[in-house]
Amino acid sequence: MIHRSPRLPAQAPASPTRRTFVQGLFLGGAALATGTLRTPAHAGDAVVARPGTELTGTDFRLDIGPALVNFTGRTRPAITVNNALPAPILRWREGDTVTLRVANHLPPGIQTSIHWHGILLPANMDGVPGMSFDGIMPGESYLYRFTLKQSGSYWYHSHSLHQEQAGLYGAIIVDPLQPAPYHWDREHVVLLSDWTDLAPSDLFARLKKAPHFDNWYKPTVGDFFRDVRRDGWAETLADRRAWGEMRMTPTDLSDVNGHTYTYLMNGVTPASNWTGEFRPGEKVLLRFINASAMTHFDVRIPGLKMTVVAADGQYVHPVSVDEFRMGAAETFDVIVEPSGQDAYTIFAQDMGRTGHARGTLAVRAGLEAPVPAVDPRPRLTMADMGHGGHGAHGAAMEGGCGAAMAAEGGCGASMQGAHADHGGGGMQSHPASETGNPLVDMQTMSPTPKLDDPGIGLRDNGRRVLAYGDLKSVFEDPDGRDPGRTVELHLTGHMEKFSWSFDGIPFASAEPLRLNYGERLRIVLVNDTMMQHPIHLHGLWSDLEDADGGFMVRKHTVDMPPGTKRSYRVRADALGRWAYHCHLLYHMDAGMMREVRVEERA
Repeated sequence: MIHRSPRLPAQAPASPTRRTFVQGLFLGGAALATGTLRTPAHAGDAVVARPGTELTGTDFRLDIGPALVNFTGRTRPAITVNNALPAPILRWREGDTVTLRVANHLPPGIQTSIHWHGILLPANMDGVPGMSFDGIMPGESYLYRFTLKQSGSYWYHSHSLHQEQAGLYGAIIVDPLQPAPYHWDREHVVLLSDWTDLAPSDLFARLKKAPHFDNWYKPTVGDFFRDVRRDGWAETLADRRAWGEMRMTPTDLSDVNGHTYTYLMNGVTPASNWTGEFRPGEKVLLRFINASAMTHFDVRIPGLKMTVVAADGQYVHPVSVDEFRMGAAETFDVIVEPSGQDAYTIFAQDMGRTGHARGTLAVRAGLEAPVPAVDPRPRLTMADMGHGGHGAHGAAMEGGCGAAMAAEGGCGASMQGAHADHGGGGMQSHPASETGNPLVDMQTMSPTPKLDDPGIGLRDNGRRVLAYGDLKSVFEDPDGRDPGRTVELHLTGHMEKFSWSFDGIPFASAEPLRLNYGERLRIVLVNDTMMQHPIHLHGLWSDLEDADGGFMVRKHTVDMPPGTKRSYRVRADALGRWAYHCHLLYHMDAGMMREVRVEERA
């Protein structure tokens, strides 16, 4: 085994290595697709997932290697940590310095890495090949060492190739130095993920060739006449015309769904029923982690209220809800008090209502509670996408305008420049790089923060659903300064080409976003697409603002529904090169990523 010590930040490559990053994505996926990712002869027929395996202390050995798993009746290749899927839970303590020796036992040519999602650390410990370090080659190991400056629920995953989709992910719990502002008697990690029997590179290739493959619910003639009866001929025809001009469908909520994925809870299928035990009268802390590659989950426990006490590892003022939505990479801690029955179903349906993960809270193993049916499938509206209706506010697309918008003179000058306020409202301007861009198929014209909106498919469902506007950190703005400048970025894409980007510029062609060390700035995100994007900034906190620009809640991942414009403050307090990207794996791979450089002032 060759050990390679981590480089110091000053020794990191001075120029971007996007070529290395993109080549790595291809090579690792190709290994899965061609069958060169094989398990050792002694591995047997299949690895049994070992949910709940927990490692504690300050010194860890993590071995990344190939394995065989069987979630669907077919034995398929996977990538595991210490031969487990999910990877072991790592339990740390705030203030400790942890050391993790990560060894690569994958076949020749397959690089690997681990990114500690949401953990504050030096750039060369962040685990992004081609940016913060060179990656870990087969037969080598890398020594991660950093001191923990925070507590809460986090997770870790590969940032190489498509290895996150193939199984390389696990939970992190950092116990606090000071007691939490709430009490619990027992806790369980509830880690949600999506599994596919397809080689991840084959799935990505399918998305490039047939991005609507999983959209089985396109509007029918019957839907048309139903809408005519409800809305009238003129309204229905205008709606269909707007969708037709964009060559999109209102049922296209997620690129990959339950027609391809098996949804897992702690590495267990719905039929296998992961179970967490409780005693009646206990307060149970559930640490929900969305470790999926491409899935938004809507989580509820029928018959139990959930009190949300932390978001992305940070304490929030408690809020009682029946349900909450989790974007990929988000974490929520909730407290429940089960009593009056012996079993409760933990139910996590995907946003498109094509499938679910489920487990059980029970007084003993082997019990089950009724499993609800998935909710009715929701449909996007033009208002959802920030067009305020499809008539006079028609959609702009392909660098041009819808007919209604063109008639209003709403294209052209109004779509240039950079609109930098945080609250939205009025006609949205757009960066010049979007205009005439073949990689941009639509633009939102009247986005708003929508912080009080629970989301598509969750409105008026008879349950109390968490919205971002409900989340308030228990602390004031930790920085206190007003932002010295504002950076606005647009989330852009082309559905038919499955191309994703910021401001219409894919990662491979984009210049880094440069921040001055120590500065306080505001980032404004505008979602020009019809998809929902959870955006993650490595190395730095994202302090989400309310509609008036006031500090609301601290997060590491900010979910961006269609037609939204949301802002957050960032303190550039960590030198180095950091990744900034959509946490939908194949959106990142297809270009929705930037490099952020935090540098000393000249």
